[in-house]
Amino acid sequence: MAARASKFAGRALLIGAALIAFAHARPARADSITVTHWGAAFYGAPYAVAMKQGFFKQRGVDVTGILTSTGGGTSVRNTLAGDLPFGEVSLAAAVEAINHGQPIRIIGAGVDTVADILWIAKPGSPLHSVEDLKGKKVGFTSPGSVTNMLILMALKAKGMTPSDVHLVAAGGIGANLSAVLNGALDTGMTGEPTWSENEGKVQPVFWVKDVLPPNMMQTVAITTTDFAQSDPAKLRALLAGRADGVAYIEAHPDESADIVAEAYHGDAALYRRVFHNFVAIHYWSDGRMDYDGMNRMVEGLQIVGQQSGAVDWSKIVDTSFLPAGMKAAAN
Repeated sequence: MAARASKFAGRALLIGAALIAFAHARPARADSITVTHWGAAFYGAPYAVAMKQGFFKQRGVDVTGILTSTGGGTSVRNTLAGDLPFGEVSLAAAVEAINHGQPIRIIGAGVDTVADILWIAKPGSPLHSVEDLKGKKVGFTSPGSVTNMLILMALKAKGMTPSDVHLVAAGGIGANLSAVLNGALDTGMTGEPTWSENEGKVQPVFWVKDVLPPNMMQTVAITTTDFAQSDPAKLRALLAGRADGVAYIEAHPDESADIVAEAYHGDAALYRRVFHNFVAIHYWSDGRMDYDGMNRMVEGLQIVGQQSGAVDWSKIVDTSFLPAGMKAAAN
């Protein structure tokens, strides 16, 4: 009896040791992050490349899923609610959320140009400029989004006010296109790849780059103040992996376009053409902050009364998670 008990005890120890070894051998838990307009705009391209090429895993974090939204405050809320509270969201939405007391920090730059965004109309429309929009139904994505800020700034640049037009939060990029084509909007916003995919079905009304300075920060990486304290290593890994993705895109635009086309279920040949254009204008920031471009985007918040005066970036930006050489403090 004692021998049998001893044998069972020995087996139990072996099984326990095996289970412990298996637990330690398992990879880190797979995580999902938030990226605004994933699948509809190219903000997410560095993440798609980093996942496919294993850059996140090489840095010690396993990103396998992307949560998304139509932009604005929804992306911020998704980030706050996620198991891994990291997201790339519009700069305006991040600032507005912080102004309303949300425990958020901006930790990296995303897209640092608005050269890809335009407003469109049906072919044959009499709309060919910002000035032509007076009294028209003008679409953007969602309140607090990049496109919300840009249309307000474009109106101001041409001496107009929001009351001169009928502004409509129409939803995502695809929803804006559909609303224009079915006549629900006189004009709506669009960008790549939707623009190139539908260029023959619509006409440009105006390109943002022809009305406003193109060097404006569209998106930023954010996290919660709690997560910044509890898991700084994971944040450093995420930003480094994204930076690796940007570097790969710049070095291999065709291969990167193919990766993103697979992730987005898009046309690889069309994506290749767009990626070459985007690489030429340095569309994707490697993560380092551009405070001049950020200040230009915040002007939209000032127009609608959500921001009084300048933003004190030193209070809401934390660059300590960025790779070495990218940690310039707020000016």
